[in-house]
Amino acid sequence: MSTTSSGSQSINSTLVETRLFPPPQASTLGFSRWHVSSLEEYKALHALSVRDPEGFWAEEASRLDWIEPWHKVLEWEAPDAKWFVGGKINACYNAVDRHVQAGHGEALAILWEGEPLGPSTSHAASTSDYAREPEIRRISYRELQIATSRCANALKALGVKKGDVVTIYMPMVPELAVAVLACARIGAVHSVIFGGFAPHAISERAMDANSKVIITADGGYRRGEIVPLQENVEEAVKQLANHGRIVNHVLVLKRTGHVPPSKRFESGKPREGLNIGTKFHWWHDVVDKASSACPCAAMDSEDMLFLLYTSGSTGKPKGIVHTTGGYLTHAQMTSRLCFNMIPESGQIFWCTADVGWITGHTYVIYGPMLNRVPTLMYEGAPNFPQNDRFWEIIARHHVTQFYTAPTAIRTFMKWGDDHPAKHDLSSLRVLGTVGEPINPEAWMWYHRTIGRERCPIVDTYWQTETGGAVCTPLPGAIATKPGSCTVPMLGIDAAVVNEHGEELGPNQGGLFVIRKPWPSMLRGVYGNRERFISNYFGRIKDPKTGVPYYFSADGARRDEHGYFWVMGRVDDVIKVSGHLLGTMEVESALVSHPAVAEAAVVGVPHEIKGNAICAFVSLKTHWLRANKREPDQALKNELVAHVAKEVGALAKPDQIRFTDMLPKTRSGKIMRRLLRDVAAGVERITQDTTTLEDFSVVAKLRENEE
Repeated sequence: MSTTSSGSQSINSTLVETRLFPPPQASTLGFSRWHVSSLEEYKALHALSVRDPEGFWAEEASRLDWIEPWHKVLEWEAPDAKWFVGGKINACYNAVDRHVQAGHGEALAILWEGEPLGPSTSHAASTSDYAREPEIRRISYRELQIATSRCANALKALGVKKGDVVTIYMPMVPELAVAVLACARIGAVHSVIFGGFAPHAISERAMDANSKVIITADGGYRRGEIVPLQENVEEAVKQLANHGRIVNHVLVLKRTGHVPPSKRFESGKPREGLNIGTKFHWWHDVVDKASSACPCAAMDSEDMLFLLYTSGSTGKPKGIVHTTGGYLTHAQMTSRLCFNMIPESGQIFWCTADVGWITGHTYVIYGPMLNRVPTLMYEGAPNFPQNDRFWEIIARHHVTQFYTAPTAIRTFMKWGDDHPAKHDLSSLRVLGTVGEPINPEAWMWYHRTIGRERCPIVDTYWQTETGGAVCTPLPGAIATKPGSCTVPMLGIDAAVVNEHGEELGPNQGGLFVIRKPWPSMLRGVYGNRERFISNYFGRIKDPKTGVPYYFSADGARRDEHGYFWVMGRVDDVIKVSGHLLGTMEVESALVSHPAVAEAAVVGVPHEIKGNAICAFVSLKTHWLRANKREPDQALKNELVAHVAKEVGALAKPDQIRFTDMLPKTRSGKIMRRLLRDVAAGVERITQDTTTLEDFSVVAKLRENEE
């Protein structure tokens, strides 16, 4: 069997997964119905959506409220798409105001829990200093309408106009959602930056977007510590000023109250000591005192809704452009169908992503709100004050749909089953995964330990550039296989092809492409047309017409049942003795061993093989204790033999390095390129590390070099 092709070669694949889990009946999970309730219904809908995409997407778009109707569904001049041409719409109105006008103003919009267990003014140094009750806020659609109107008016008073880019750098608090929606309300473009980024990352993104206004907070909470957001922004605006770029205004939410007197400011004036002309404003002085009446701007369907920056291995971040009408259409549909969202049915939807990532945009804010299902926001870390915080939150708020990342699931596995076992998780109905392929053993743990073998798992595949899920099982219609994202979402014409654009047969490896445009596809890379074309539409074309396909840069295969298996980035392959191997398969084999919590595999130069396999492995400490084992050479030999048994002798790691933690981005993805540098003994790291969660991990890895 083969998987991802690269030139004339294909990546060898021996990963076979035969376990199949049929979709449960809706009634067994407390649903009144599934939106799509059978495989036959899915097949008919998908065939229709691909055969008549304009008719299909027009019907989906009609679920939104339009200020003016469109006169043409699609204009497609590859690689440029225009959806719902001529239509006028507003994202904030559809997410908030229309629910108020329909009589649902008192319905719950946002359910928020802060990290500290106690009042936000308690700056406890240890968990023992906290009260046991968390800070909880419940915000209705009417309250959200008022808050977004006030914030929108405050932004207008600061000079923000339609089309201006507003940079948002905040903790996961309700005001973050308010700021995002306020931008959409007046037609400003929101550019959200994850609150864990350093000043350089902020200045780099704000400079590219030419932002004149930044919204932040004095600080945020993470693992019991205060993240100094205001200080980071101050440093970023100084860096911008050094490049001749002046930020006019910084709007600061008082969240932690920790800023010392020397760094405080008088609202509406430059902060003393900065000497750059930027005026600082307290949220409570500007937003809370603004008028609560602000009309929603009529936006063209193709007006930019937001910029979201993604980091590559080298070069500056890419500002991915998403527009309004098409993005909203796809966000509402995928949220509704992937998670079976039904308003007024007691659902509480929790996506654990930060709004600084695309998952947070689509499935924390826009998707749930467009479907009028309460969205849960949590400020902090999953292990504060203990490793069971997520399960405690699910039990406390009776969460019904839970959506998280495979890296988090593997971490939970490492922490052990006793943490979720302490809590009542019976409210859960649908589980989801997002961010990277999930290895089968982690999928099974999620199924058994969290879903209690009753909840369907929607393994969603998508990217910042796609705007929403493009491959996923629909929970009431599609039988699931551990590790597979299964079938294309309705309206998505996905395929596995070779370099010539020719579709490959079952279990032949190739390149994952989408052959037809879809509404939430990216519209460009901000200010860089060449990068937009070369990165996404410059490699694979329709062999008959020459029209470019969207290329995901991921490799995949499609099995005999039509299920997709995404193998990861095409550049995450290793050529060993002339054979190309996908890293995900070796990693999955390692994680299937009971001792292993996580694994990352990279290639290192080898004078005979060309490349050798180096595996970085994080072990389950509770397994080591229970089995009286040590992270020694004997265990390494056992793992090598296990990989050979599961995948084949060709895939045996030449090196196994045990590590407590793997280097990850702040969104939870393993930084394999950085590991390649470490494995190769590169003295100076050349990779972009602005998204690295914990810099100490690299130093610890170097200490363990062999």
